[in-house]
Amino acid sequence: MKKIVSLLILAAGALVAACEEQTTVNEDLTQFVNVRIGSGGHGHVFVGASVPFGAVQVGPTSIPQTWDWCSGYHSSDSTVIGFSHTHLSGTGIGDLFDITVMPVTGEVTYDRGRLPENDSPEAIEAAQNTGLWSYADRSREVARPGYYSVPLTRYGITAEMTATSRVGFSRYTFPASDNAAIVFDLYNGGCWDHPYDTCIEMVDSCTVQGYRFSFGWAKNQKIFFRAVFSKPFDSFEKIQSEAVGPRGERLPVLYGRANYHTVEGEQILVKVAISPVNEDKAAANLTAELDGWDFEATAEAARKAWNEELKKIRIQTSDQDARTIFYSALYHTMIVPSEFCDVDGEYRGADDQIHPSEGFVNYTTFSLWDTYRAQMPLMTILQPERENDMVNTMLHIYKQQGRLPVWHLMGNETFCMVGNPGIIAVADAIVKDFDGFDADLAWEAIKGTAMDTIRGLDLRLKYGYIPSDKMLEAVAYDMEYAIADAAAANAGYYLNKTKDAEYFDARSKSYKYYMDPETLFARGRNSDGTWVTPFNPFESDHGGNDYCEGTAWQYTWLVPQDYKGLLEFYGSREKFIERLDSLFAADSRLEGDNISGDITGLIGQYAHGNEPSHHIIYFYTMAGEPGKTSDLVRRVYSEFYRNSDDGLCGNEDAGQMSAWYILSSLGFYEMEPASTKYWFGAPVFDEADVKVAGGFFRIKAHNLSPENRYIQSVTLNGRKHKLGYIEYDDIVNGGELVYEMGPEPAVWYK
Repeated sequence: MKKIVSLLILAAGALVAACEEQTTVNEDLTQFVNVRIGSGGHGHVFVGASVPFGAVQVGPTSIPQTWDWCSGYHSSDSTVIGFSHTHLSGTGIGDLFDITVMPVTGEVTYDRGRLPENDSPEAIEAAQNTGLWSYADRSREVARPGYYSVPLTRYGITAEMTATSRVGFSRYTFPASDNAAIVFDLYNGGCWDHPYDTCIEMVDSCTVQGYRFSFGWAKNQKIFFRAVFSKPFDSFEKIQSEAVGPRGERLPVLYGRANYHTVEGEQILVKVAISPVNEDKAAANLTAELDGWDFEATAEAARKAWNEELKKIRIQTSDQDARTIFYSALYHTMIVPSEFCDVDGEYRGADDQIHPSEGFVNYTTFSLWDTYRAQMPLMTILQPERENDMVNTMLHIYKQQGRLPVWHLMGNETFCMVGNPGIIAVADAIVKDFDGFDADLAWEAIKGTAMDTIRGLDLRLKYGYIPSDKMLEAVAYDMEYAIADAAAANAGYYLNKTKDAEYFDARSKSYKYYMDPETLFARGRNSDGTWVTPFNPFESDHGGNDYCEGTAWQYTWLVPQDYKGLLEFYGSREKFIERLDSLFAADSRLEGDNISGDITGLIGQYAHGNEPSHHIIYFYTMAGEPGKTSDLVRRVYSEFYRNSDDGLCGNEDAGQMSAWYILSSLGFYEMEPASTKYWFGAPVFDEADVKVAGGFFRIKAHNLSPENRYIQSVTLNGRKHKLGYIEYDDIVNGGELVYEMGPEPAVWYK
């Protein structure tokens, strides 16, 4: 990535040096992280132990396998079937939960088990006899970055865990027992996941290894492991049977039980290393990352790793809840994407073959329909090295499967969600001049993916848009494709691919086919050009109409790439603003027999709980009404980001919901696809120091208060800034941005 240092930045050198000195203060920012924010409601966040972007997420998995348990954990439920070493965070579909380990005492039933019919002791005992599960004593639960602990009331065992990138490290404190055990469950995954081949074998009296191959959201997921115990087991046994799968197939049921005699308070530690390649690589990962048995030192190293990442933004505020919300959000943006390679760089590719990483770290868990909007743009500021690695990962996915990823999980393309978001993520890195990948290959991947003929792209080539009578969710698919086309055009112009860029630029206007001048909504159109009827902008039909997890109200504004085109459609800036006002003033009702549970966080018909709305508020700044942006963004802050278990208004979506808050709270947001512009909104903090490639970027909000909530003027490195946005280079080169705040809306830019 280029690092241009202007004369203005050089003149501000003393400031940058002072800022850098301040940010080296050894403050533990993990103390401000509430990892349980989003563990209630529909947040679906992971609660457990991990390190930033680590392959392992070790934590509790509960009995339920329904939507609100996509991460395996929900604050309303304290059941634990075991502690799994892979989890998703904030997704709308559940998968993984690989290599589940459960400490027990006594004889148990080897099954997931069922919930009790009521809270009576008899019902609880009967339910526990159906499986290994136990209640967790949540009143004594400890959850912080890199560490998790909870007592299991059924067994009188306290479970603790921490992690390195590829190793989950657990410590179990047992009661006195002649029949204690540590059980490995290779059958139970989560939600949509089912095993099709599993193995566990004893290597010696302290070591087991094996694998778990499964299908679900990821159609062919392969995880290998090596586990080492701190105490030799008395014996090891395998419990095997079969179960019937969702399509009537026979599934392998496999448990491994390491048996012990324990004395009161005895601690047995277990290290579980994972690999996408084979058991030997898992063993090598274990040796490289965690050769010893110092649990406290490992937990401290995990805390330090999180603290180093959290220190990339240091804020000043007297609002302690806002501080907690901020650092918890920043934490949530760094759970995934997760590393998906061994310490020697080898990984399992999208073609199910083993590949060397060729000088980059391979990643997985790309929720790109969500994260191209804010989480990936945040990465370009805070994680430039990882940004290069992630783009390289996407380019190798392109080479292995023939197109850029849509929603990639454990080497598998899930094709979840609409559009071509991988194009946007790669194009964003191109226009920001990242140079840690092959630009020619990147353009080949963008163009090849954009010219693909699957998922309705053939219909766009034939009709110029996707007709509603040819495909479900036609409007959603096409409008997202149009955004990707605009990103491709921006990358093409940047790379001097002018002819291709002009083609994609023109194609990015396909949304205009859906803009109905009579109703003023984006609505479905048939292949003969007629409008889809009947039409109801309040109707939601999850997966069954023209929109994806939204209504016509929200999708009408899914045009971040062409603000000028929307102005033309509505006729003037004033009419555009009037229509935009109507979105936030509309009735918040949703109608239909199959309403999408993703349409949450409503202000009128603006839905902050789902990604297609995330850019809309910033249209006001584009249109010269930044005061309305400020008012609405602050309302979102106060209503939809709270310091509580139910503190998010929708799925965390792999960091996107939190990344929106991080960027917006700094006072700006990248709303256009593959853009270098971050449009101004409403700062939350008196001061923020952001560690960037060029040093530090200091943001100050003078006179900020609940009353003084509007930006009056902006200065950048001591000079008046007369734009409604700040350029990416101005951020990452370092320097100082100052907002002067006041009580009345103002327009400081032309």
